[in-house]
Amino acid sequence: MEHANPLLKNNNSPAKFITIGEVMLRLTPPNYEKIRMTSNFEASYGGSEANIALALANLGVDSTFFSVVPNNSLGKSAVRWLRSNDVHCTPMILSTPEETPSHRLGTYYLETGYGIRASKVIYDRKHSAITEYDLSKVDLDELFDGYDWLHLSGITPALSPSCADFILKCLKKAKEMGLTVSFDGNFRSSLWSWEEARDYCTQCLPYVDVLFGIEPYHLWRDENDHSKGDYKDGVPLQPSYEQQDEIFQAFIERYPNLKCIARHVRYAHSGSENSLKAFMWYEGHTFESKLFTFNILDRVGGGDAFASGLIYAMMHDYKAMDMINFAVASSVLKHTIHGDANITDDVDSIRNLMNMNYDIKR
Repeated sequence: MEHANPLLKNNNSPAKFITIGEVMLRLTPPNYEKIRMTSNFEASYGGSEANIALALANLGVDSTFFSVVPNNSLGKSAVRWLRSNDVHCTPMILSTPEETPSHRLGTYYLETGYGIRASKVIYDRKHSAITEYDLSKVDLDELFDGYDWLHLSGITPALSPSCADFILKCLKKAKEMGLTVSFDGNFRSSLWSWEEARDYCTQCLPYVDVLFGIEPYHLWRDENDHSKGDYKDGVPLQPSYEQQDEIFQAFIERYPNLKCIARHVRYAHSGSENSLKAFMWYEGHTFESKLFTFNILDRVGGGDAFASGLIYAMMHDYKAMDMINFAVASSVLKHTIHGDANITDDVDSIRNLMNMNYDIKR
């Protein structure tokens, strides 16, 4: 007998997912070249929330992305990229020059690292269409009607005051309408300060069910006390199980509305070889995943693949250890794929990796 998934509002039909954010043009020098040396760039599209919508759509989830892009060839090409990966783009707004005077699609440049040289990102996204559009005109009741799950991140509110106000309104409306809400802190120091991120994201927490990326929240210790190891913004970069459990418990005590908290932990042996594992708090317990070591083809989007993997596993009622291992395996697999998103349409390939089965599949 089938049972109801408490995370899904419409249990009699397939889960419907929606996310909101900025889709950007990505320009990358070929063959690991540095930006200052290259004479050409490879063009693709990406963005945290768009990556998650695309990954879930490839795995068969009914997935929708909302954004504002300019009504020109670049904006239309970004929409075409999403639609070619089965992402629904019906609510997206193609803005006019009157609505968004700069009339531009945000851009970022990726200098891909190699060996001991780390990757580097340069943003060129100021005055992009989503930051200039009057988002107060969006009807949130209509936008969220019929959906089970909303995913947001801390990147979009960092873009402009109007985006910050819009994302907070989305959180409140989604909870009012009974959607499950996931949120990834995704702190970007090039977009806002740690203090700004902390203060804003803390406002979001009462409306969140599933939390990723806990770095912007300093809730549990004195940030000047480094007696337990290396920290970033008050959170251990590579915590022990006991440290991570302590952090999770601090979150749950303050925000009992949280149903799940998850973070992945990276060990960078070089710019080309990393290891990943993850921790997750779920149903009163902290779980630790397997550790995966791998070579990197393209690191960007690894965190988004982790989030999409966990969302998929939660939607499909995986057991807790399978949930966290599936999420890490999704991230590891993404590191072997060019581009921002985890373009993987075979769930079994992720499950095989989750079980550390690397044999050829015939």
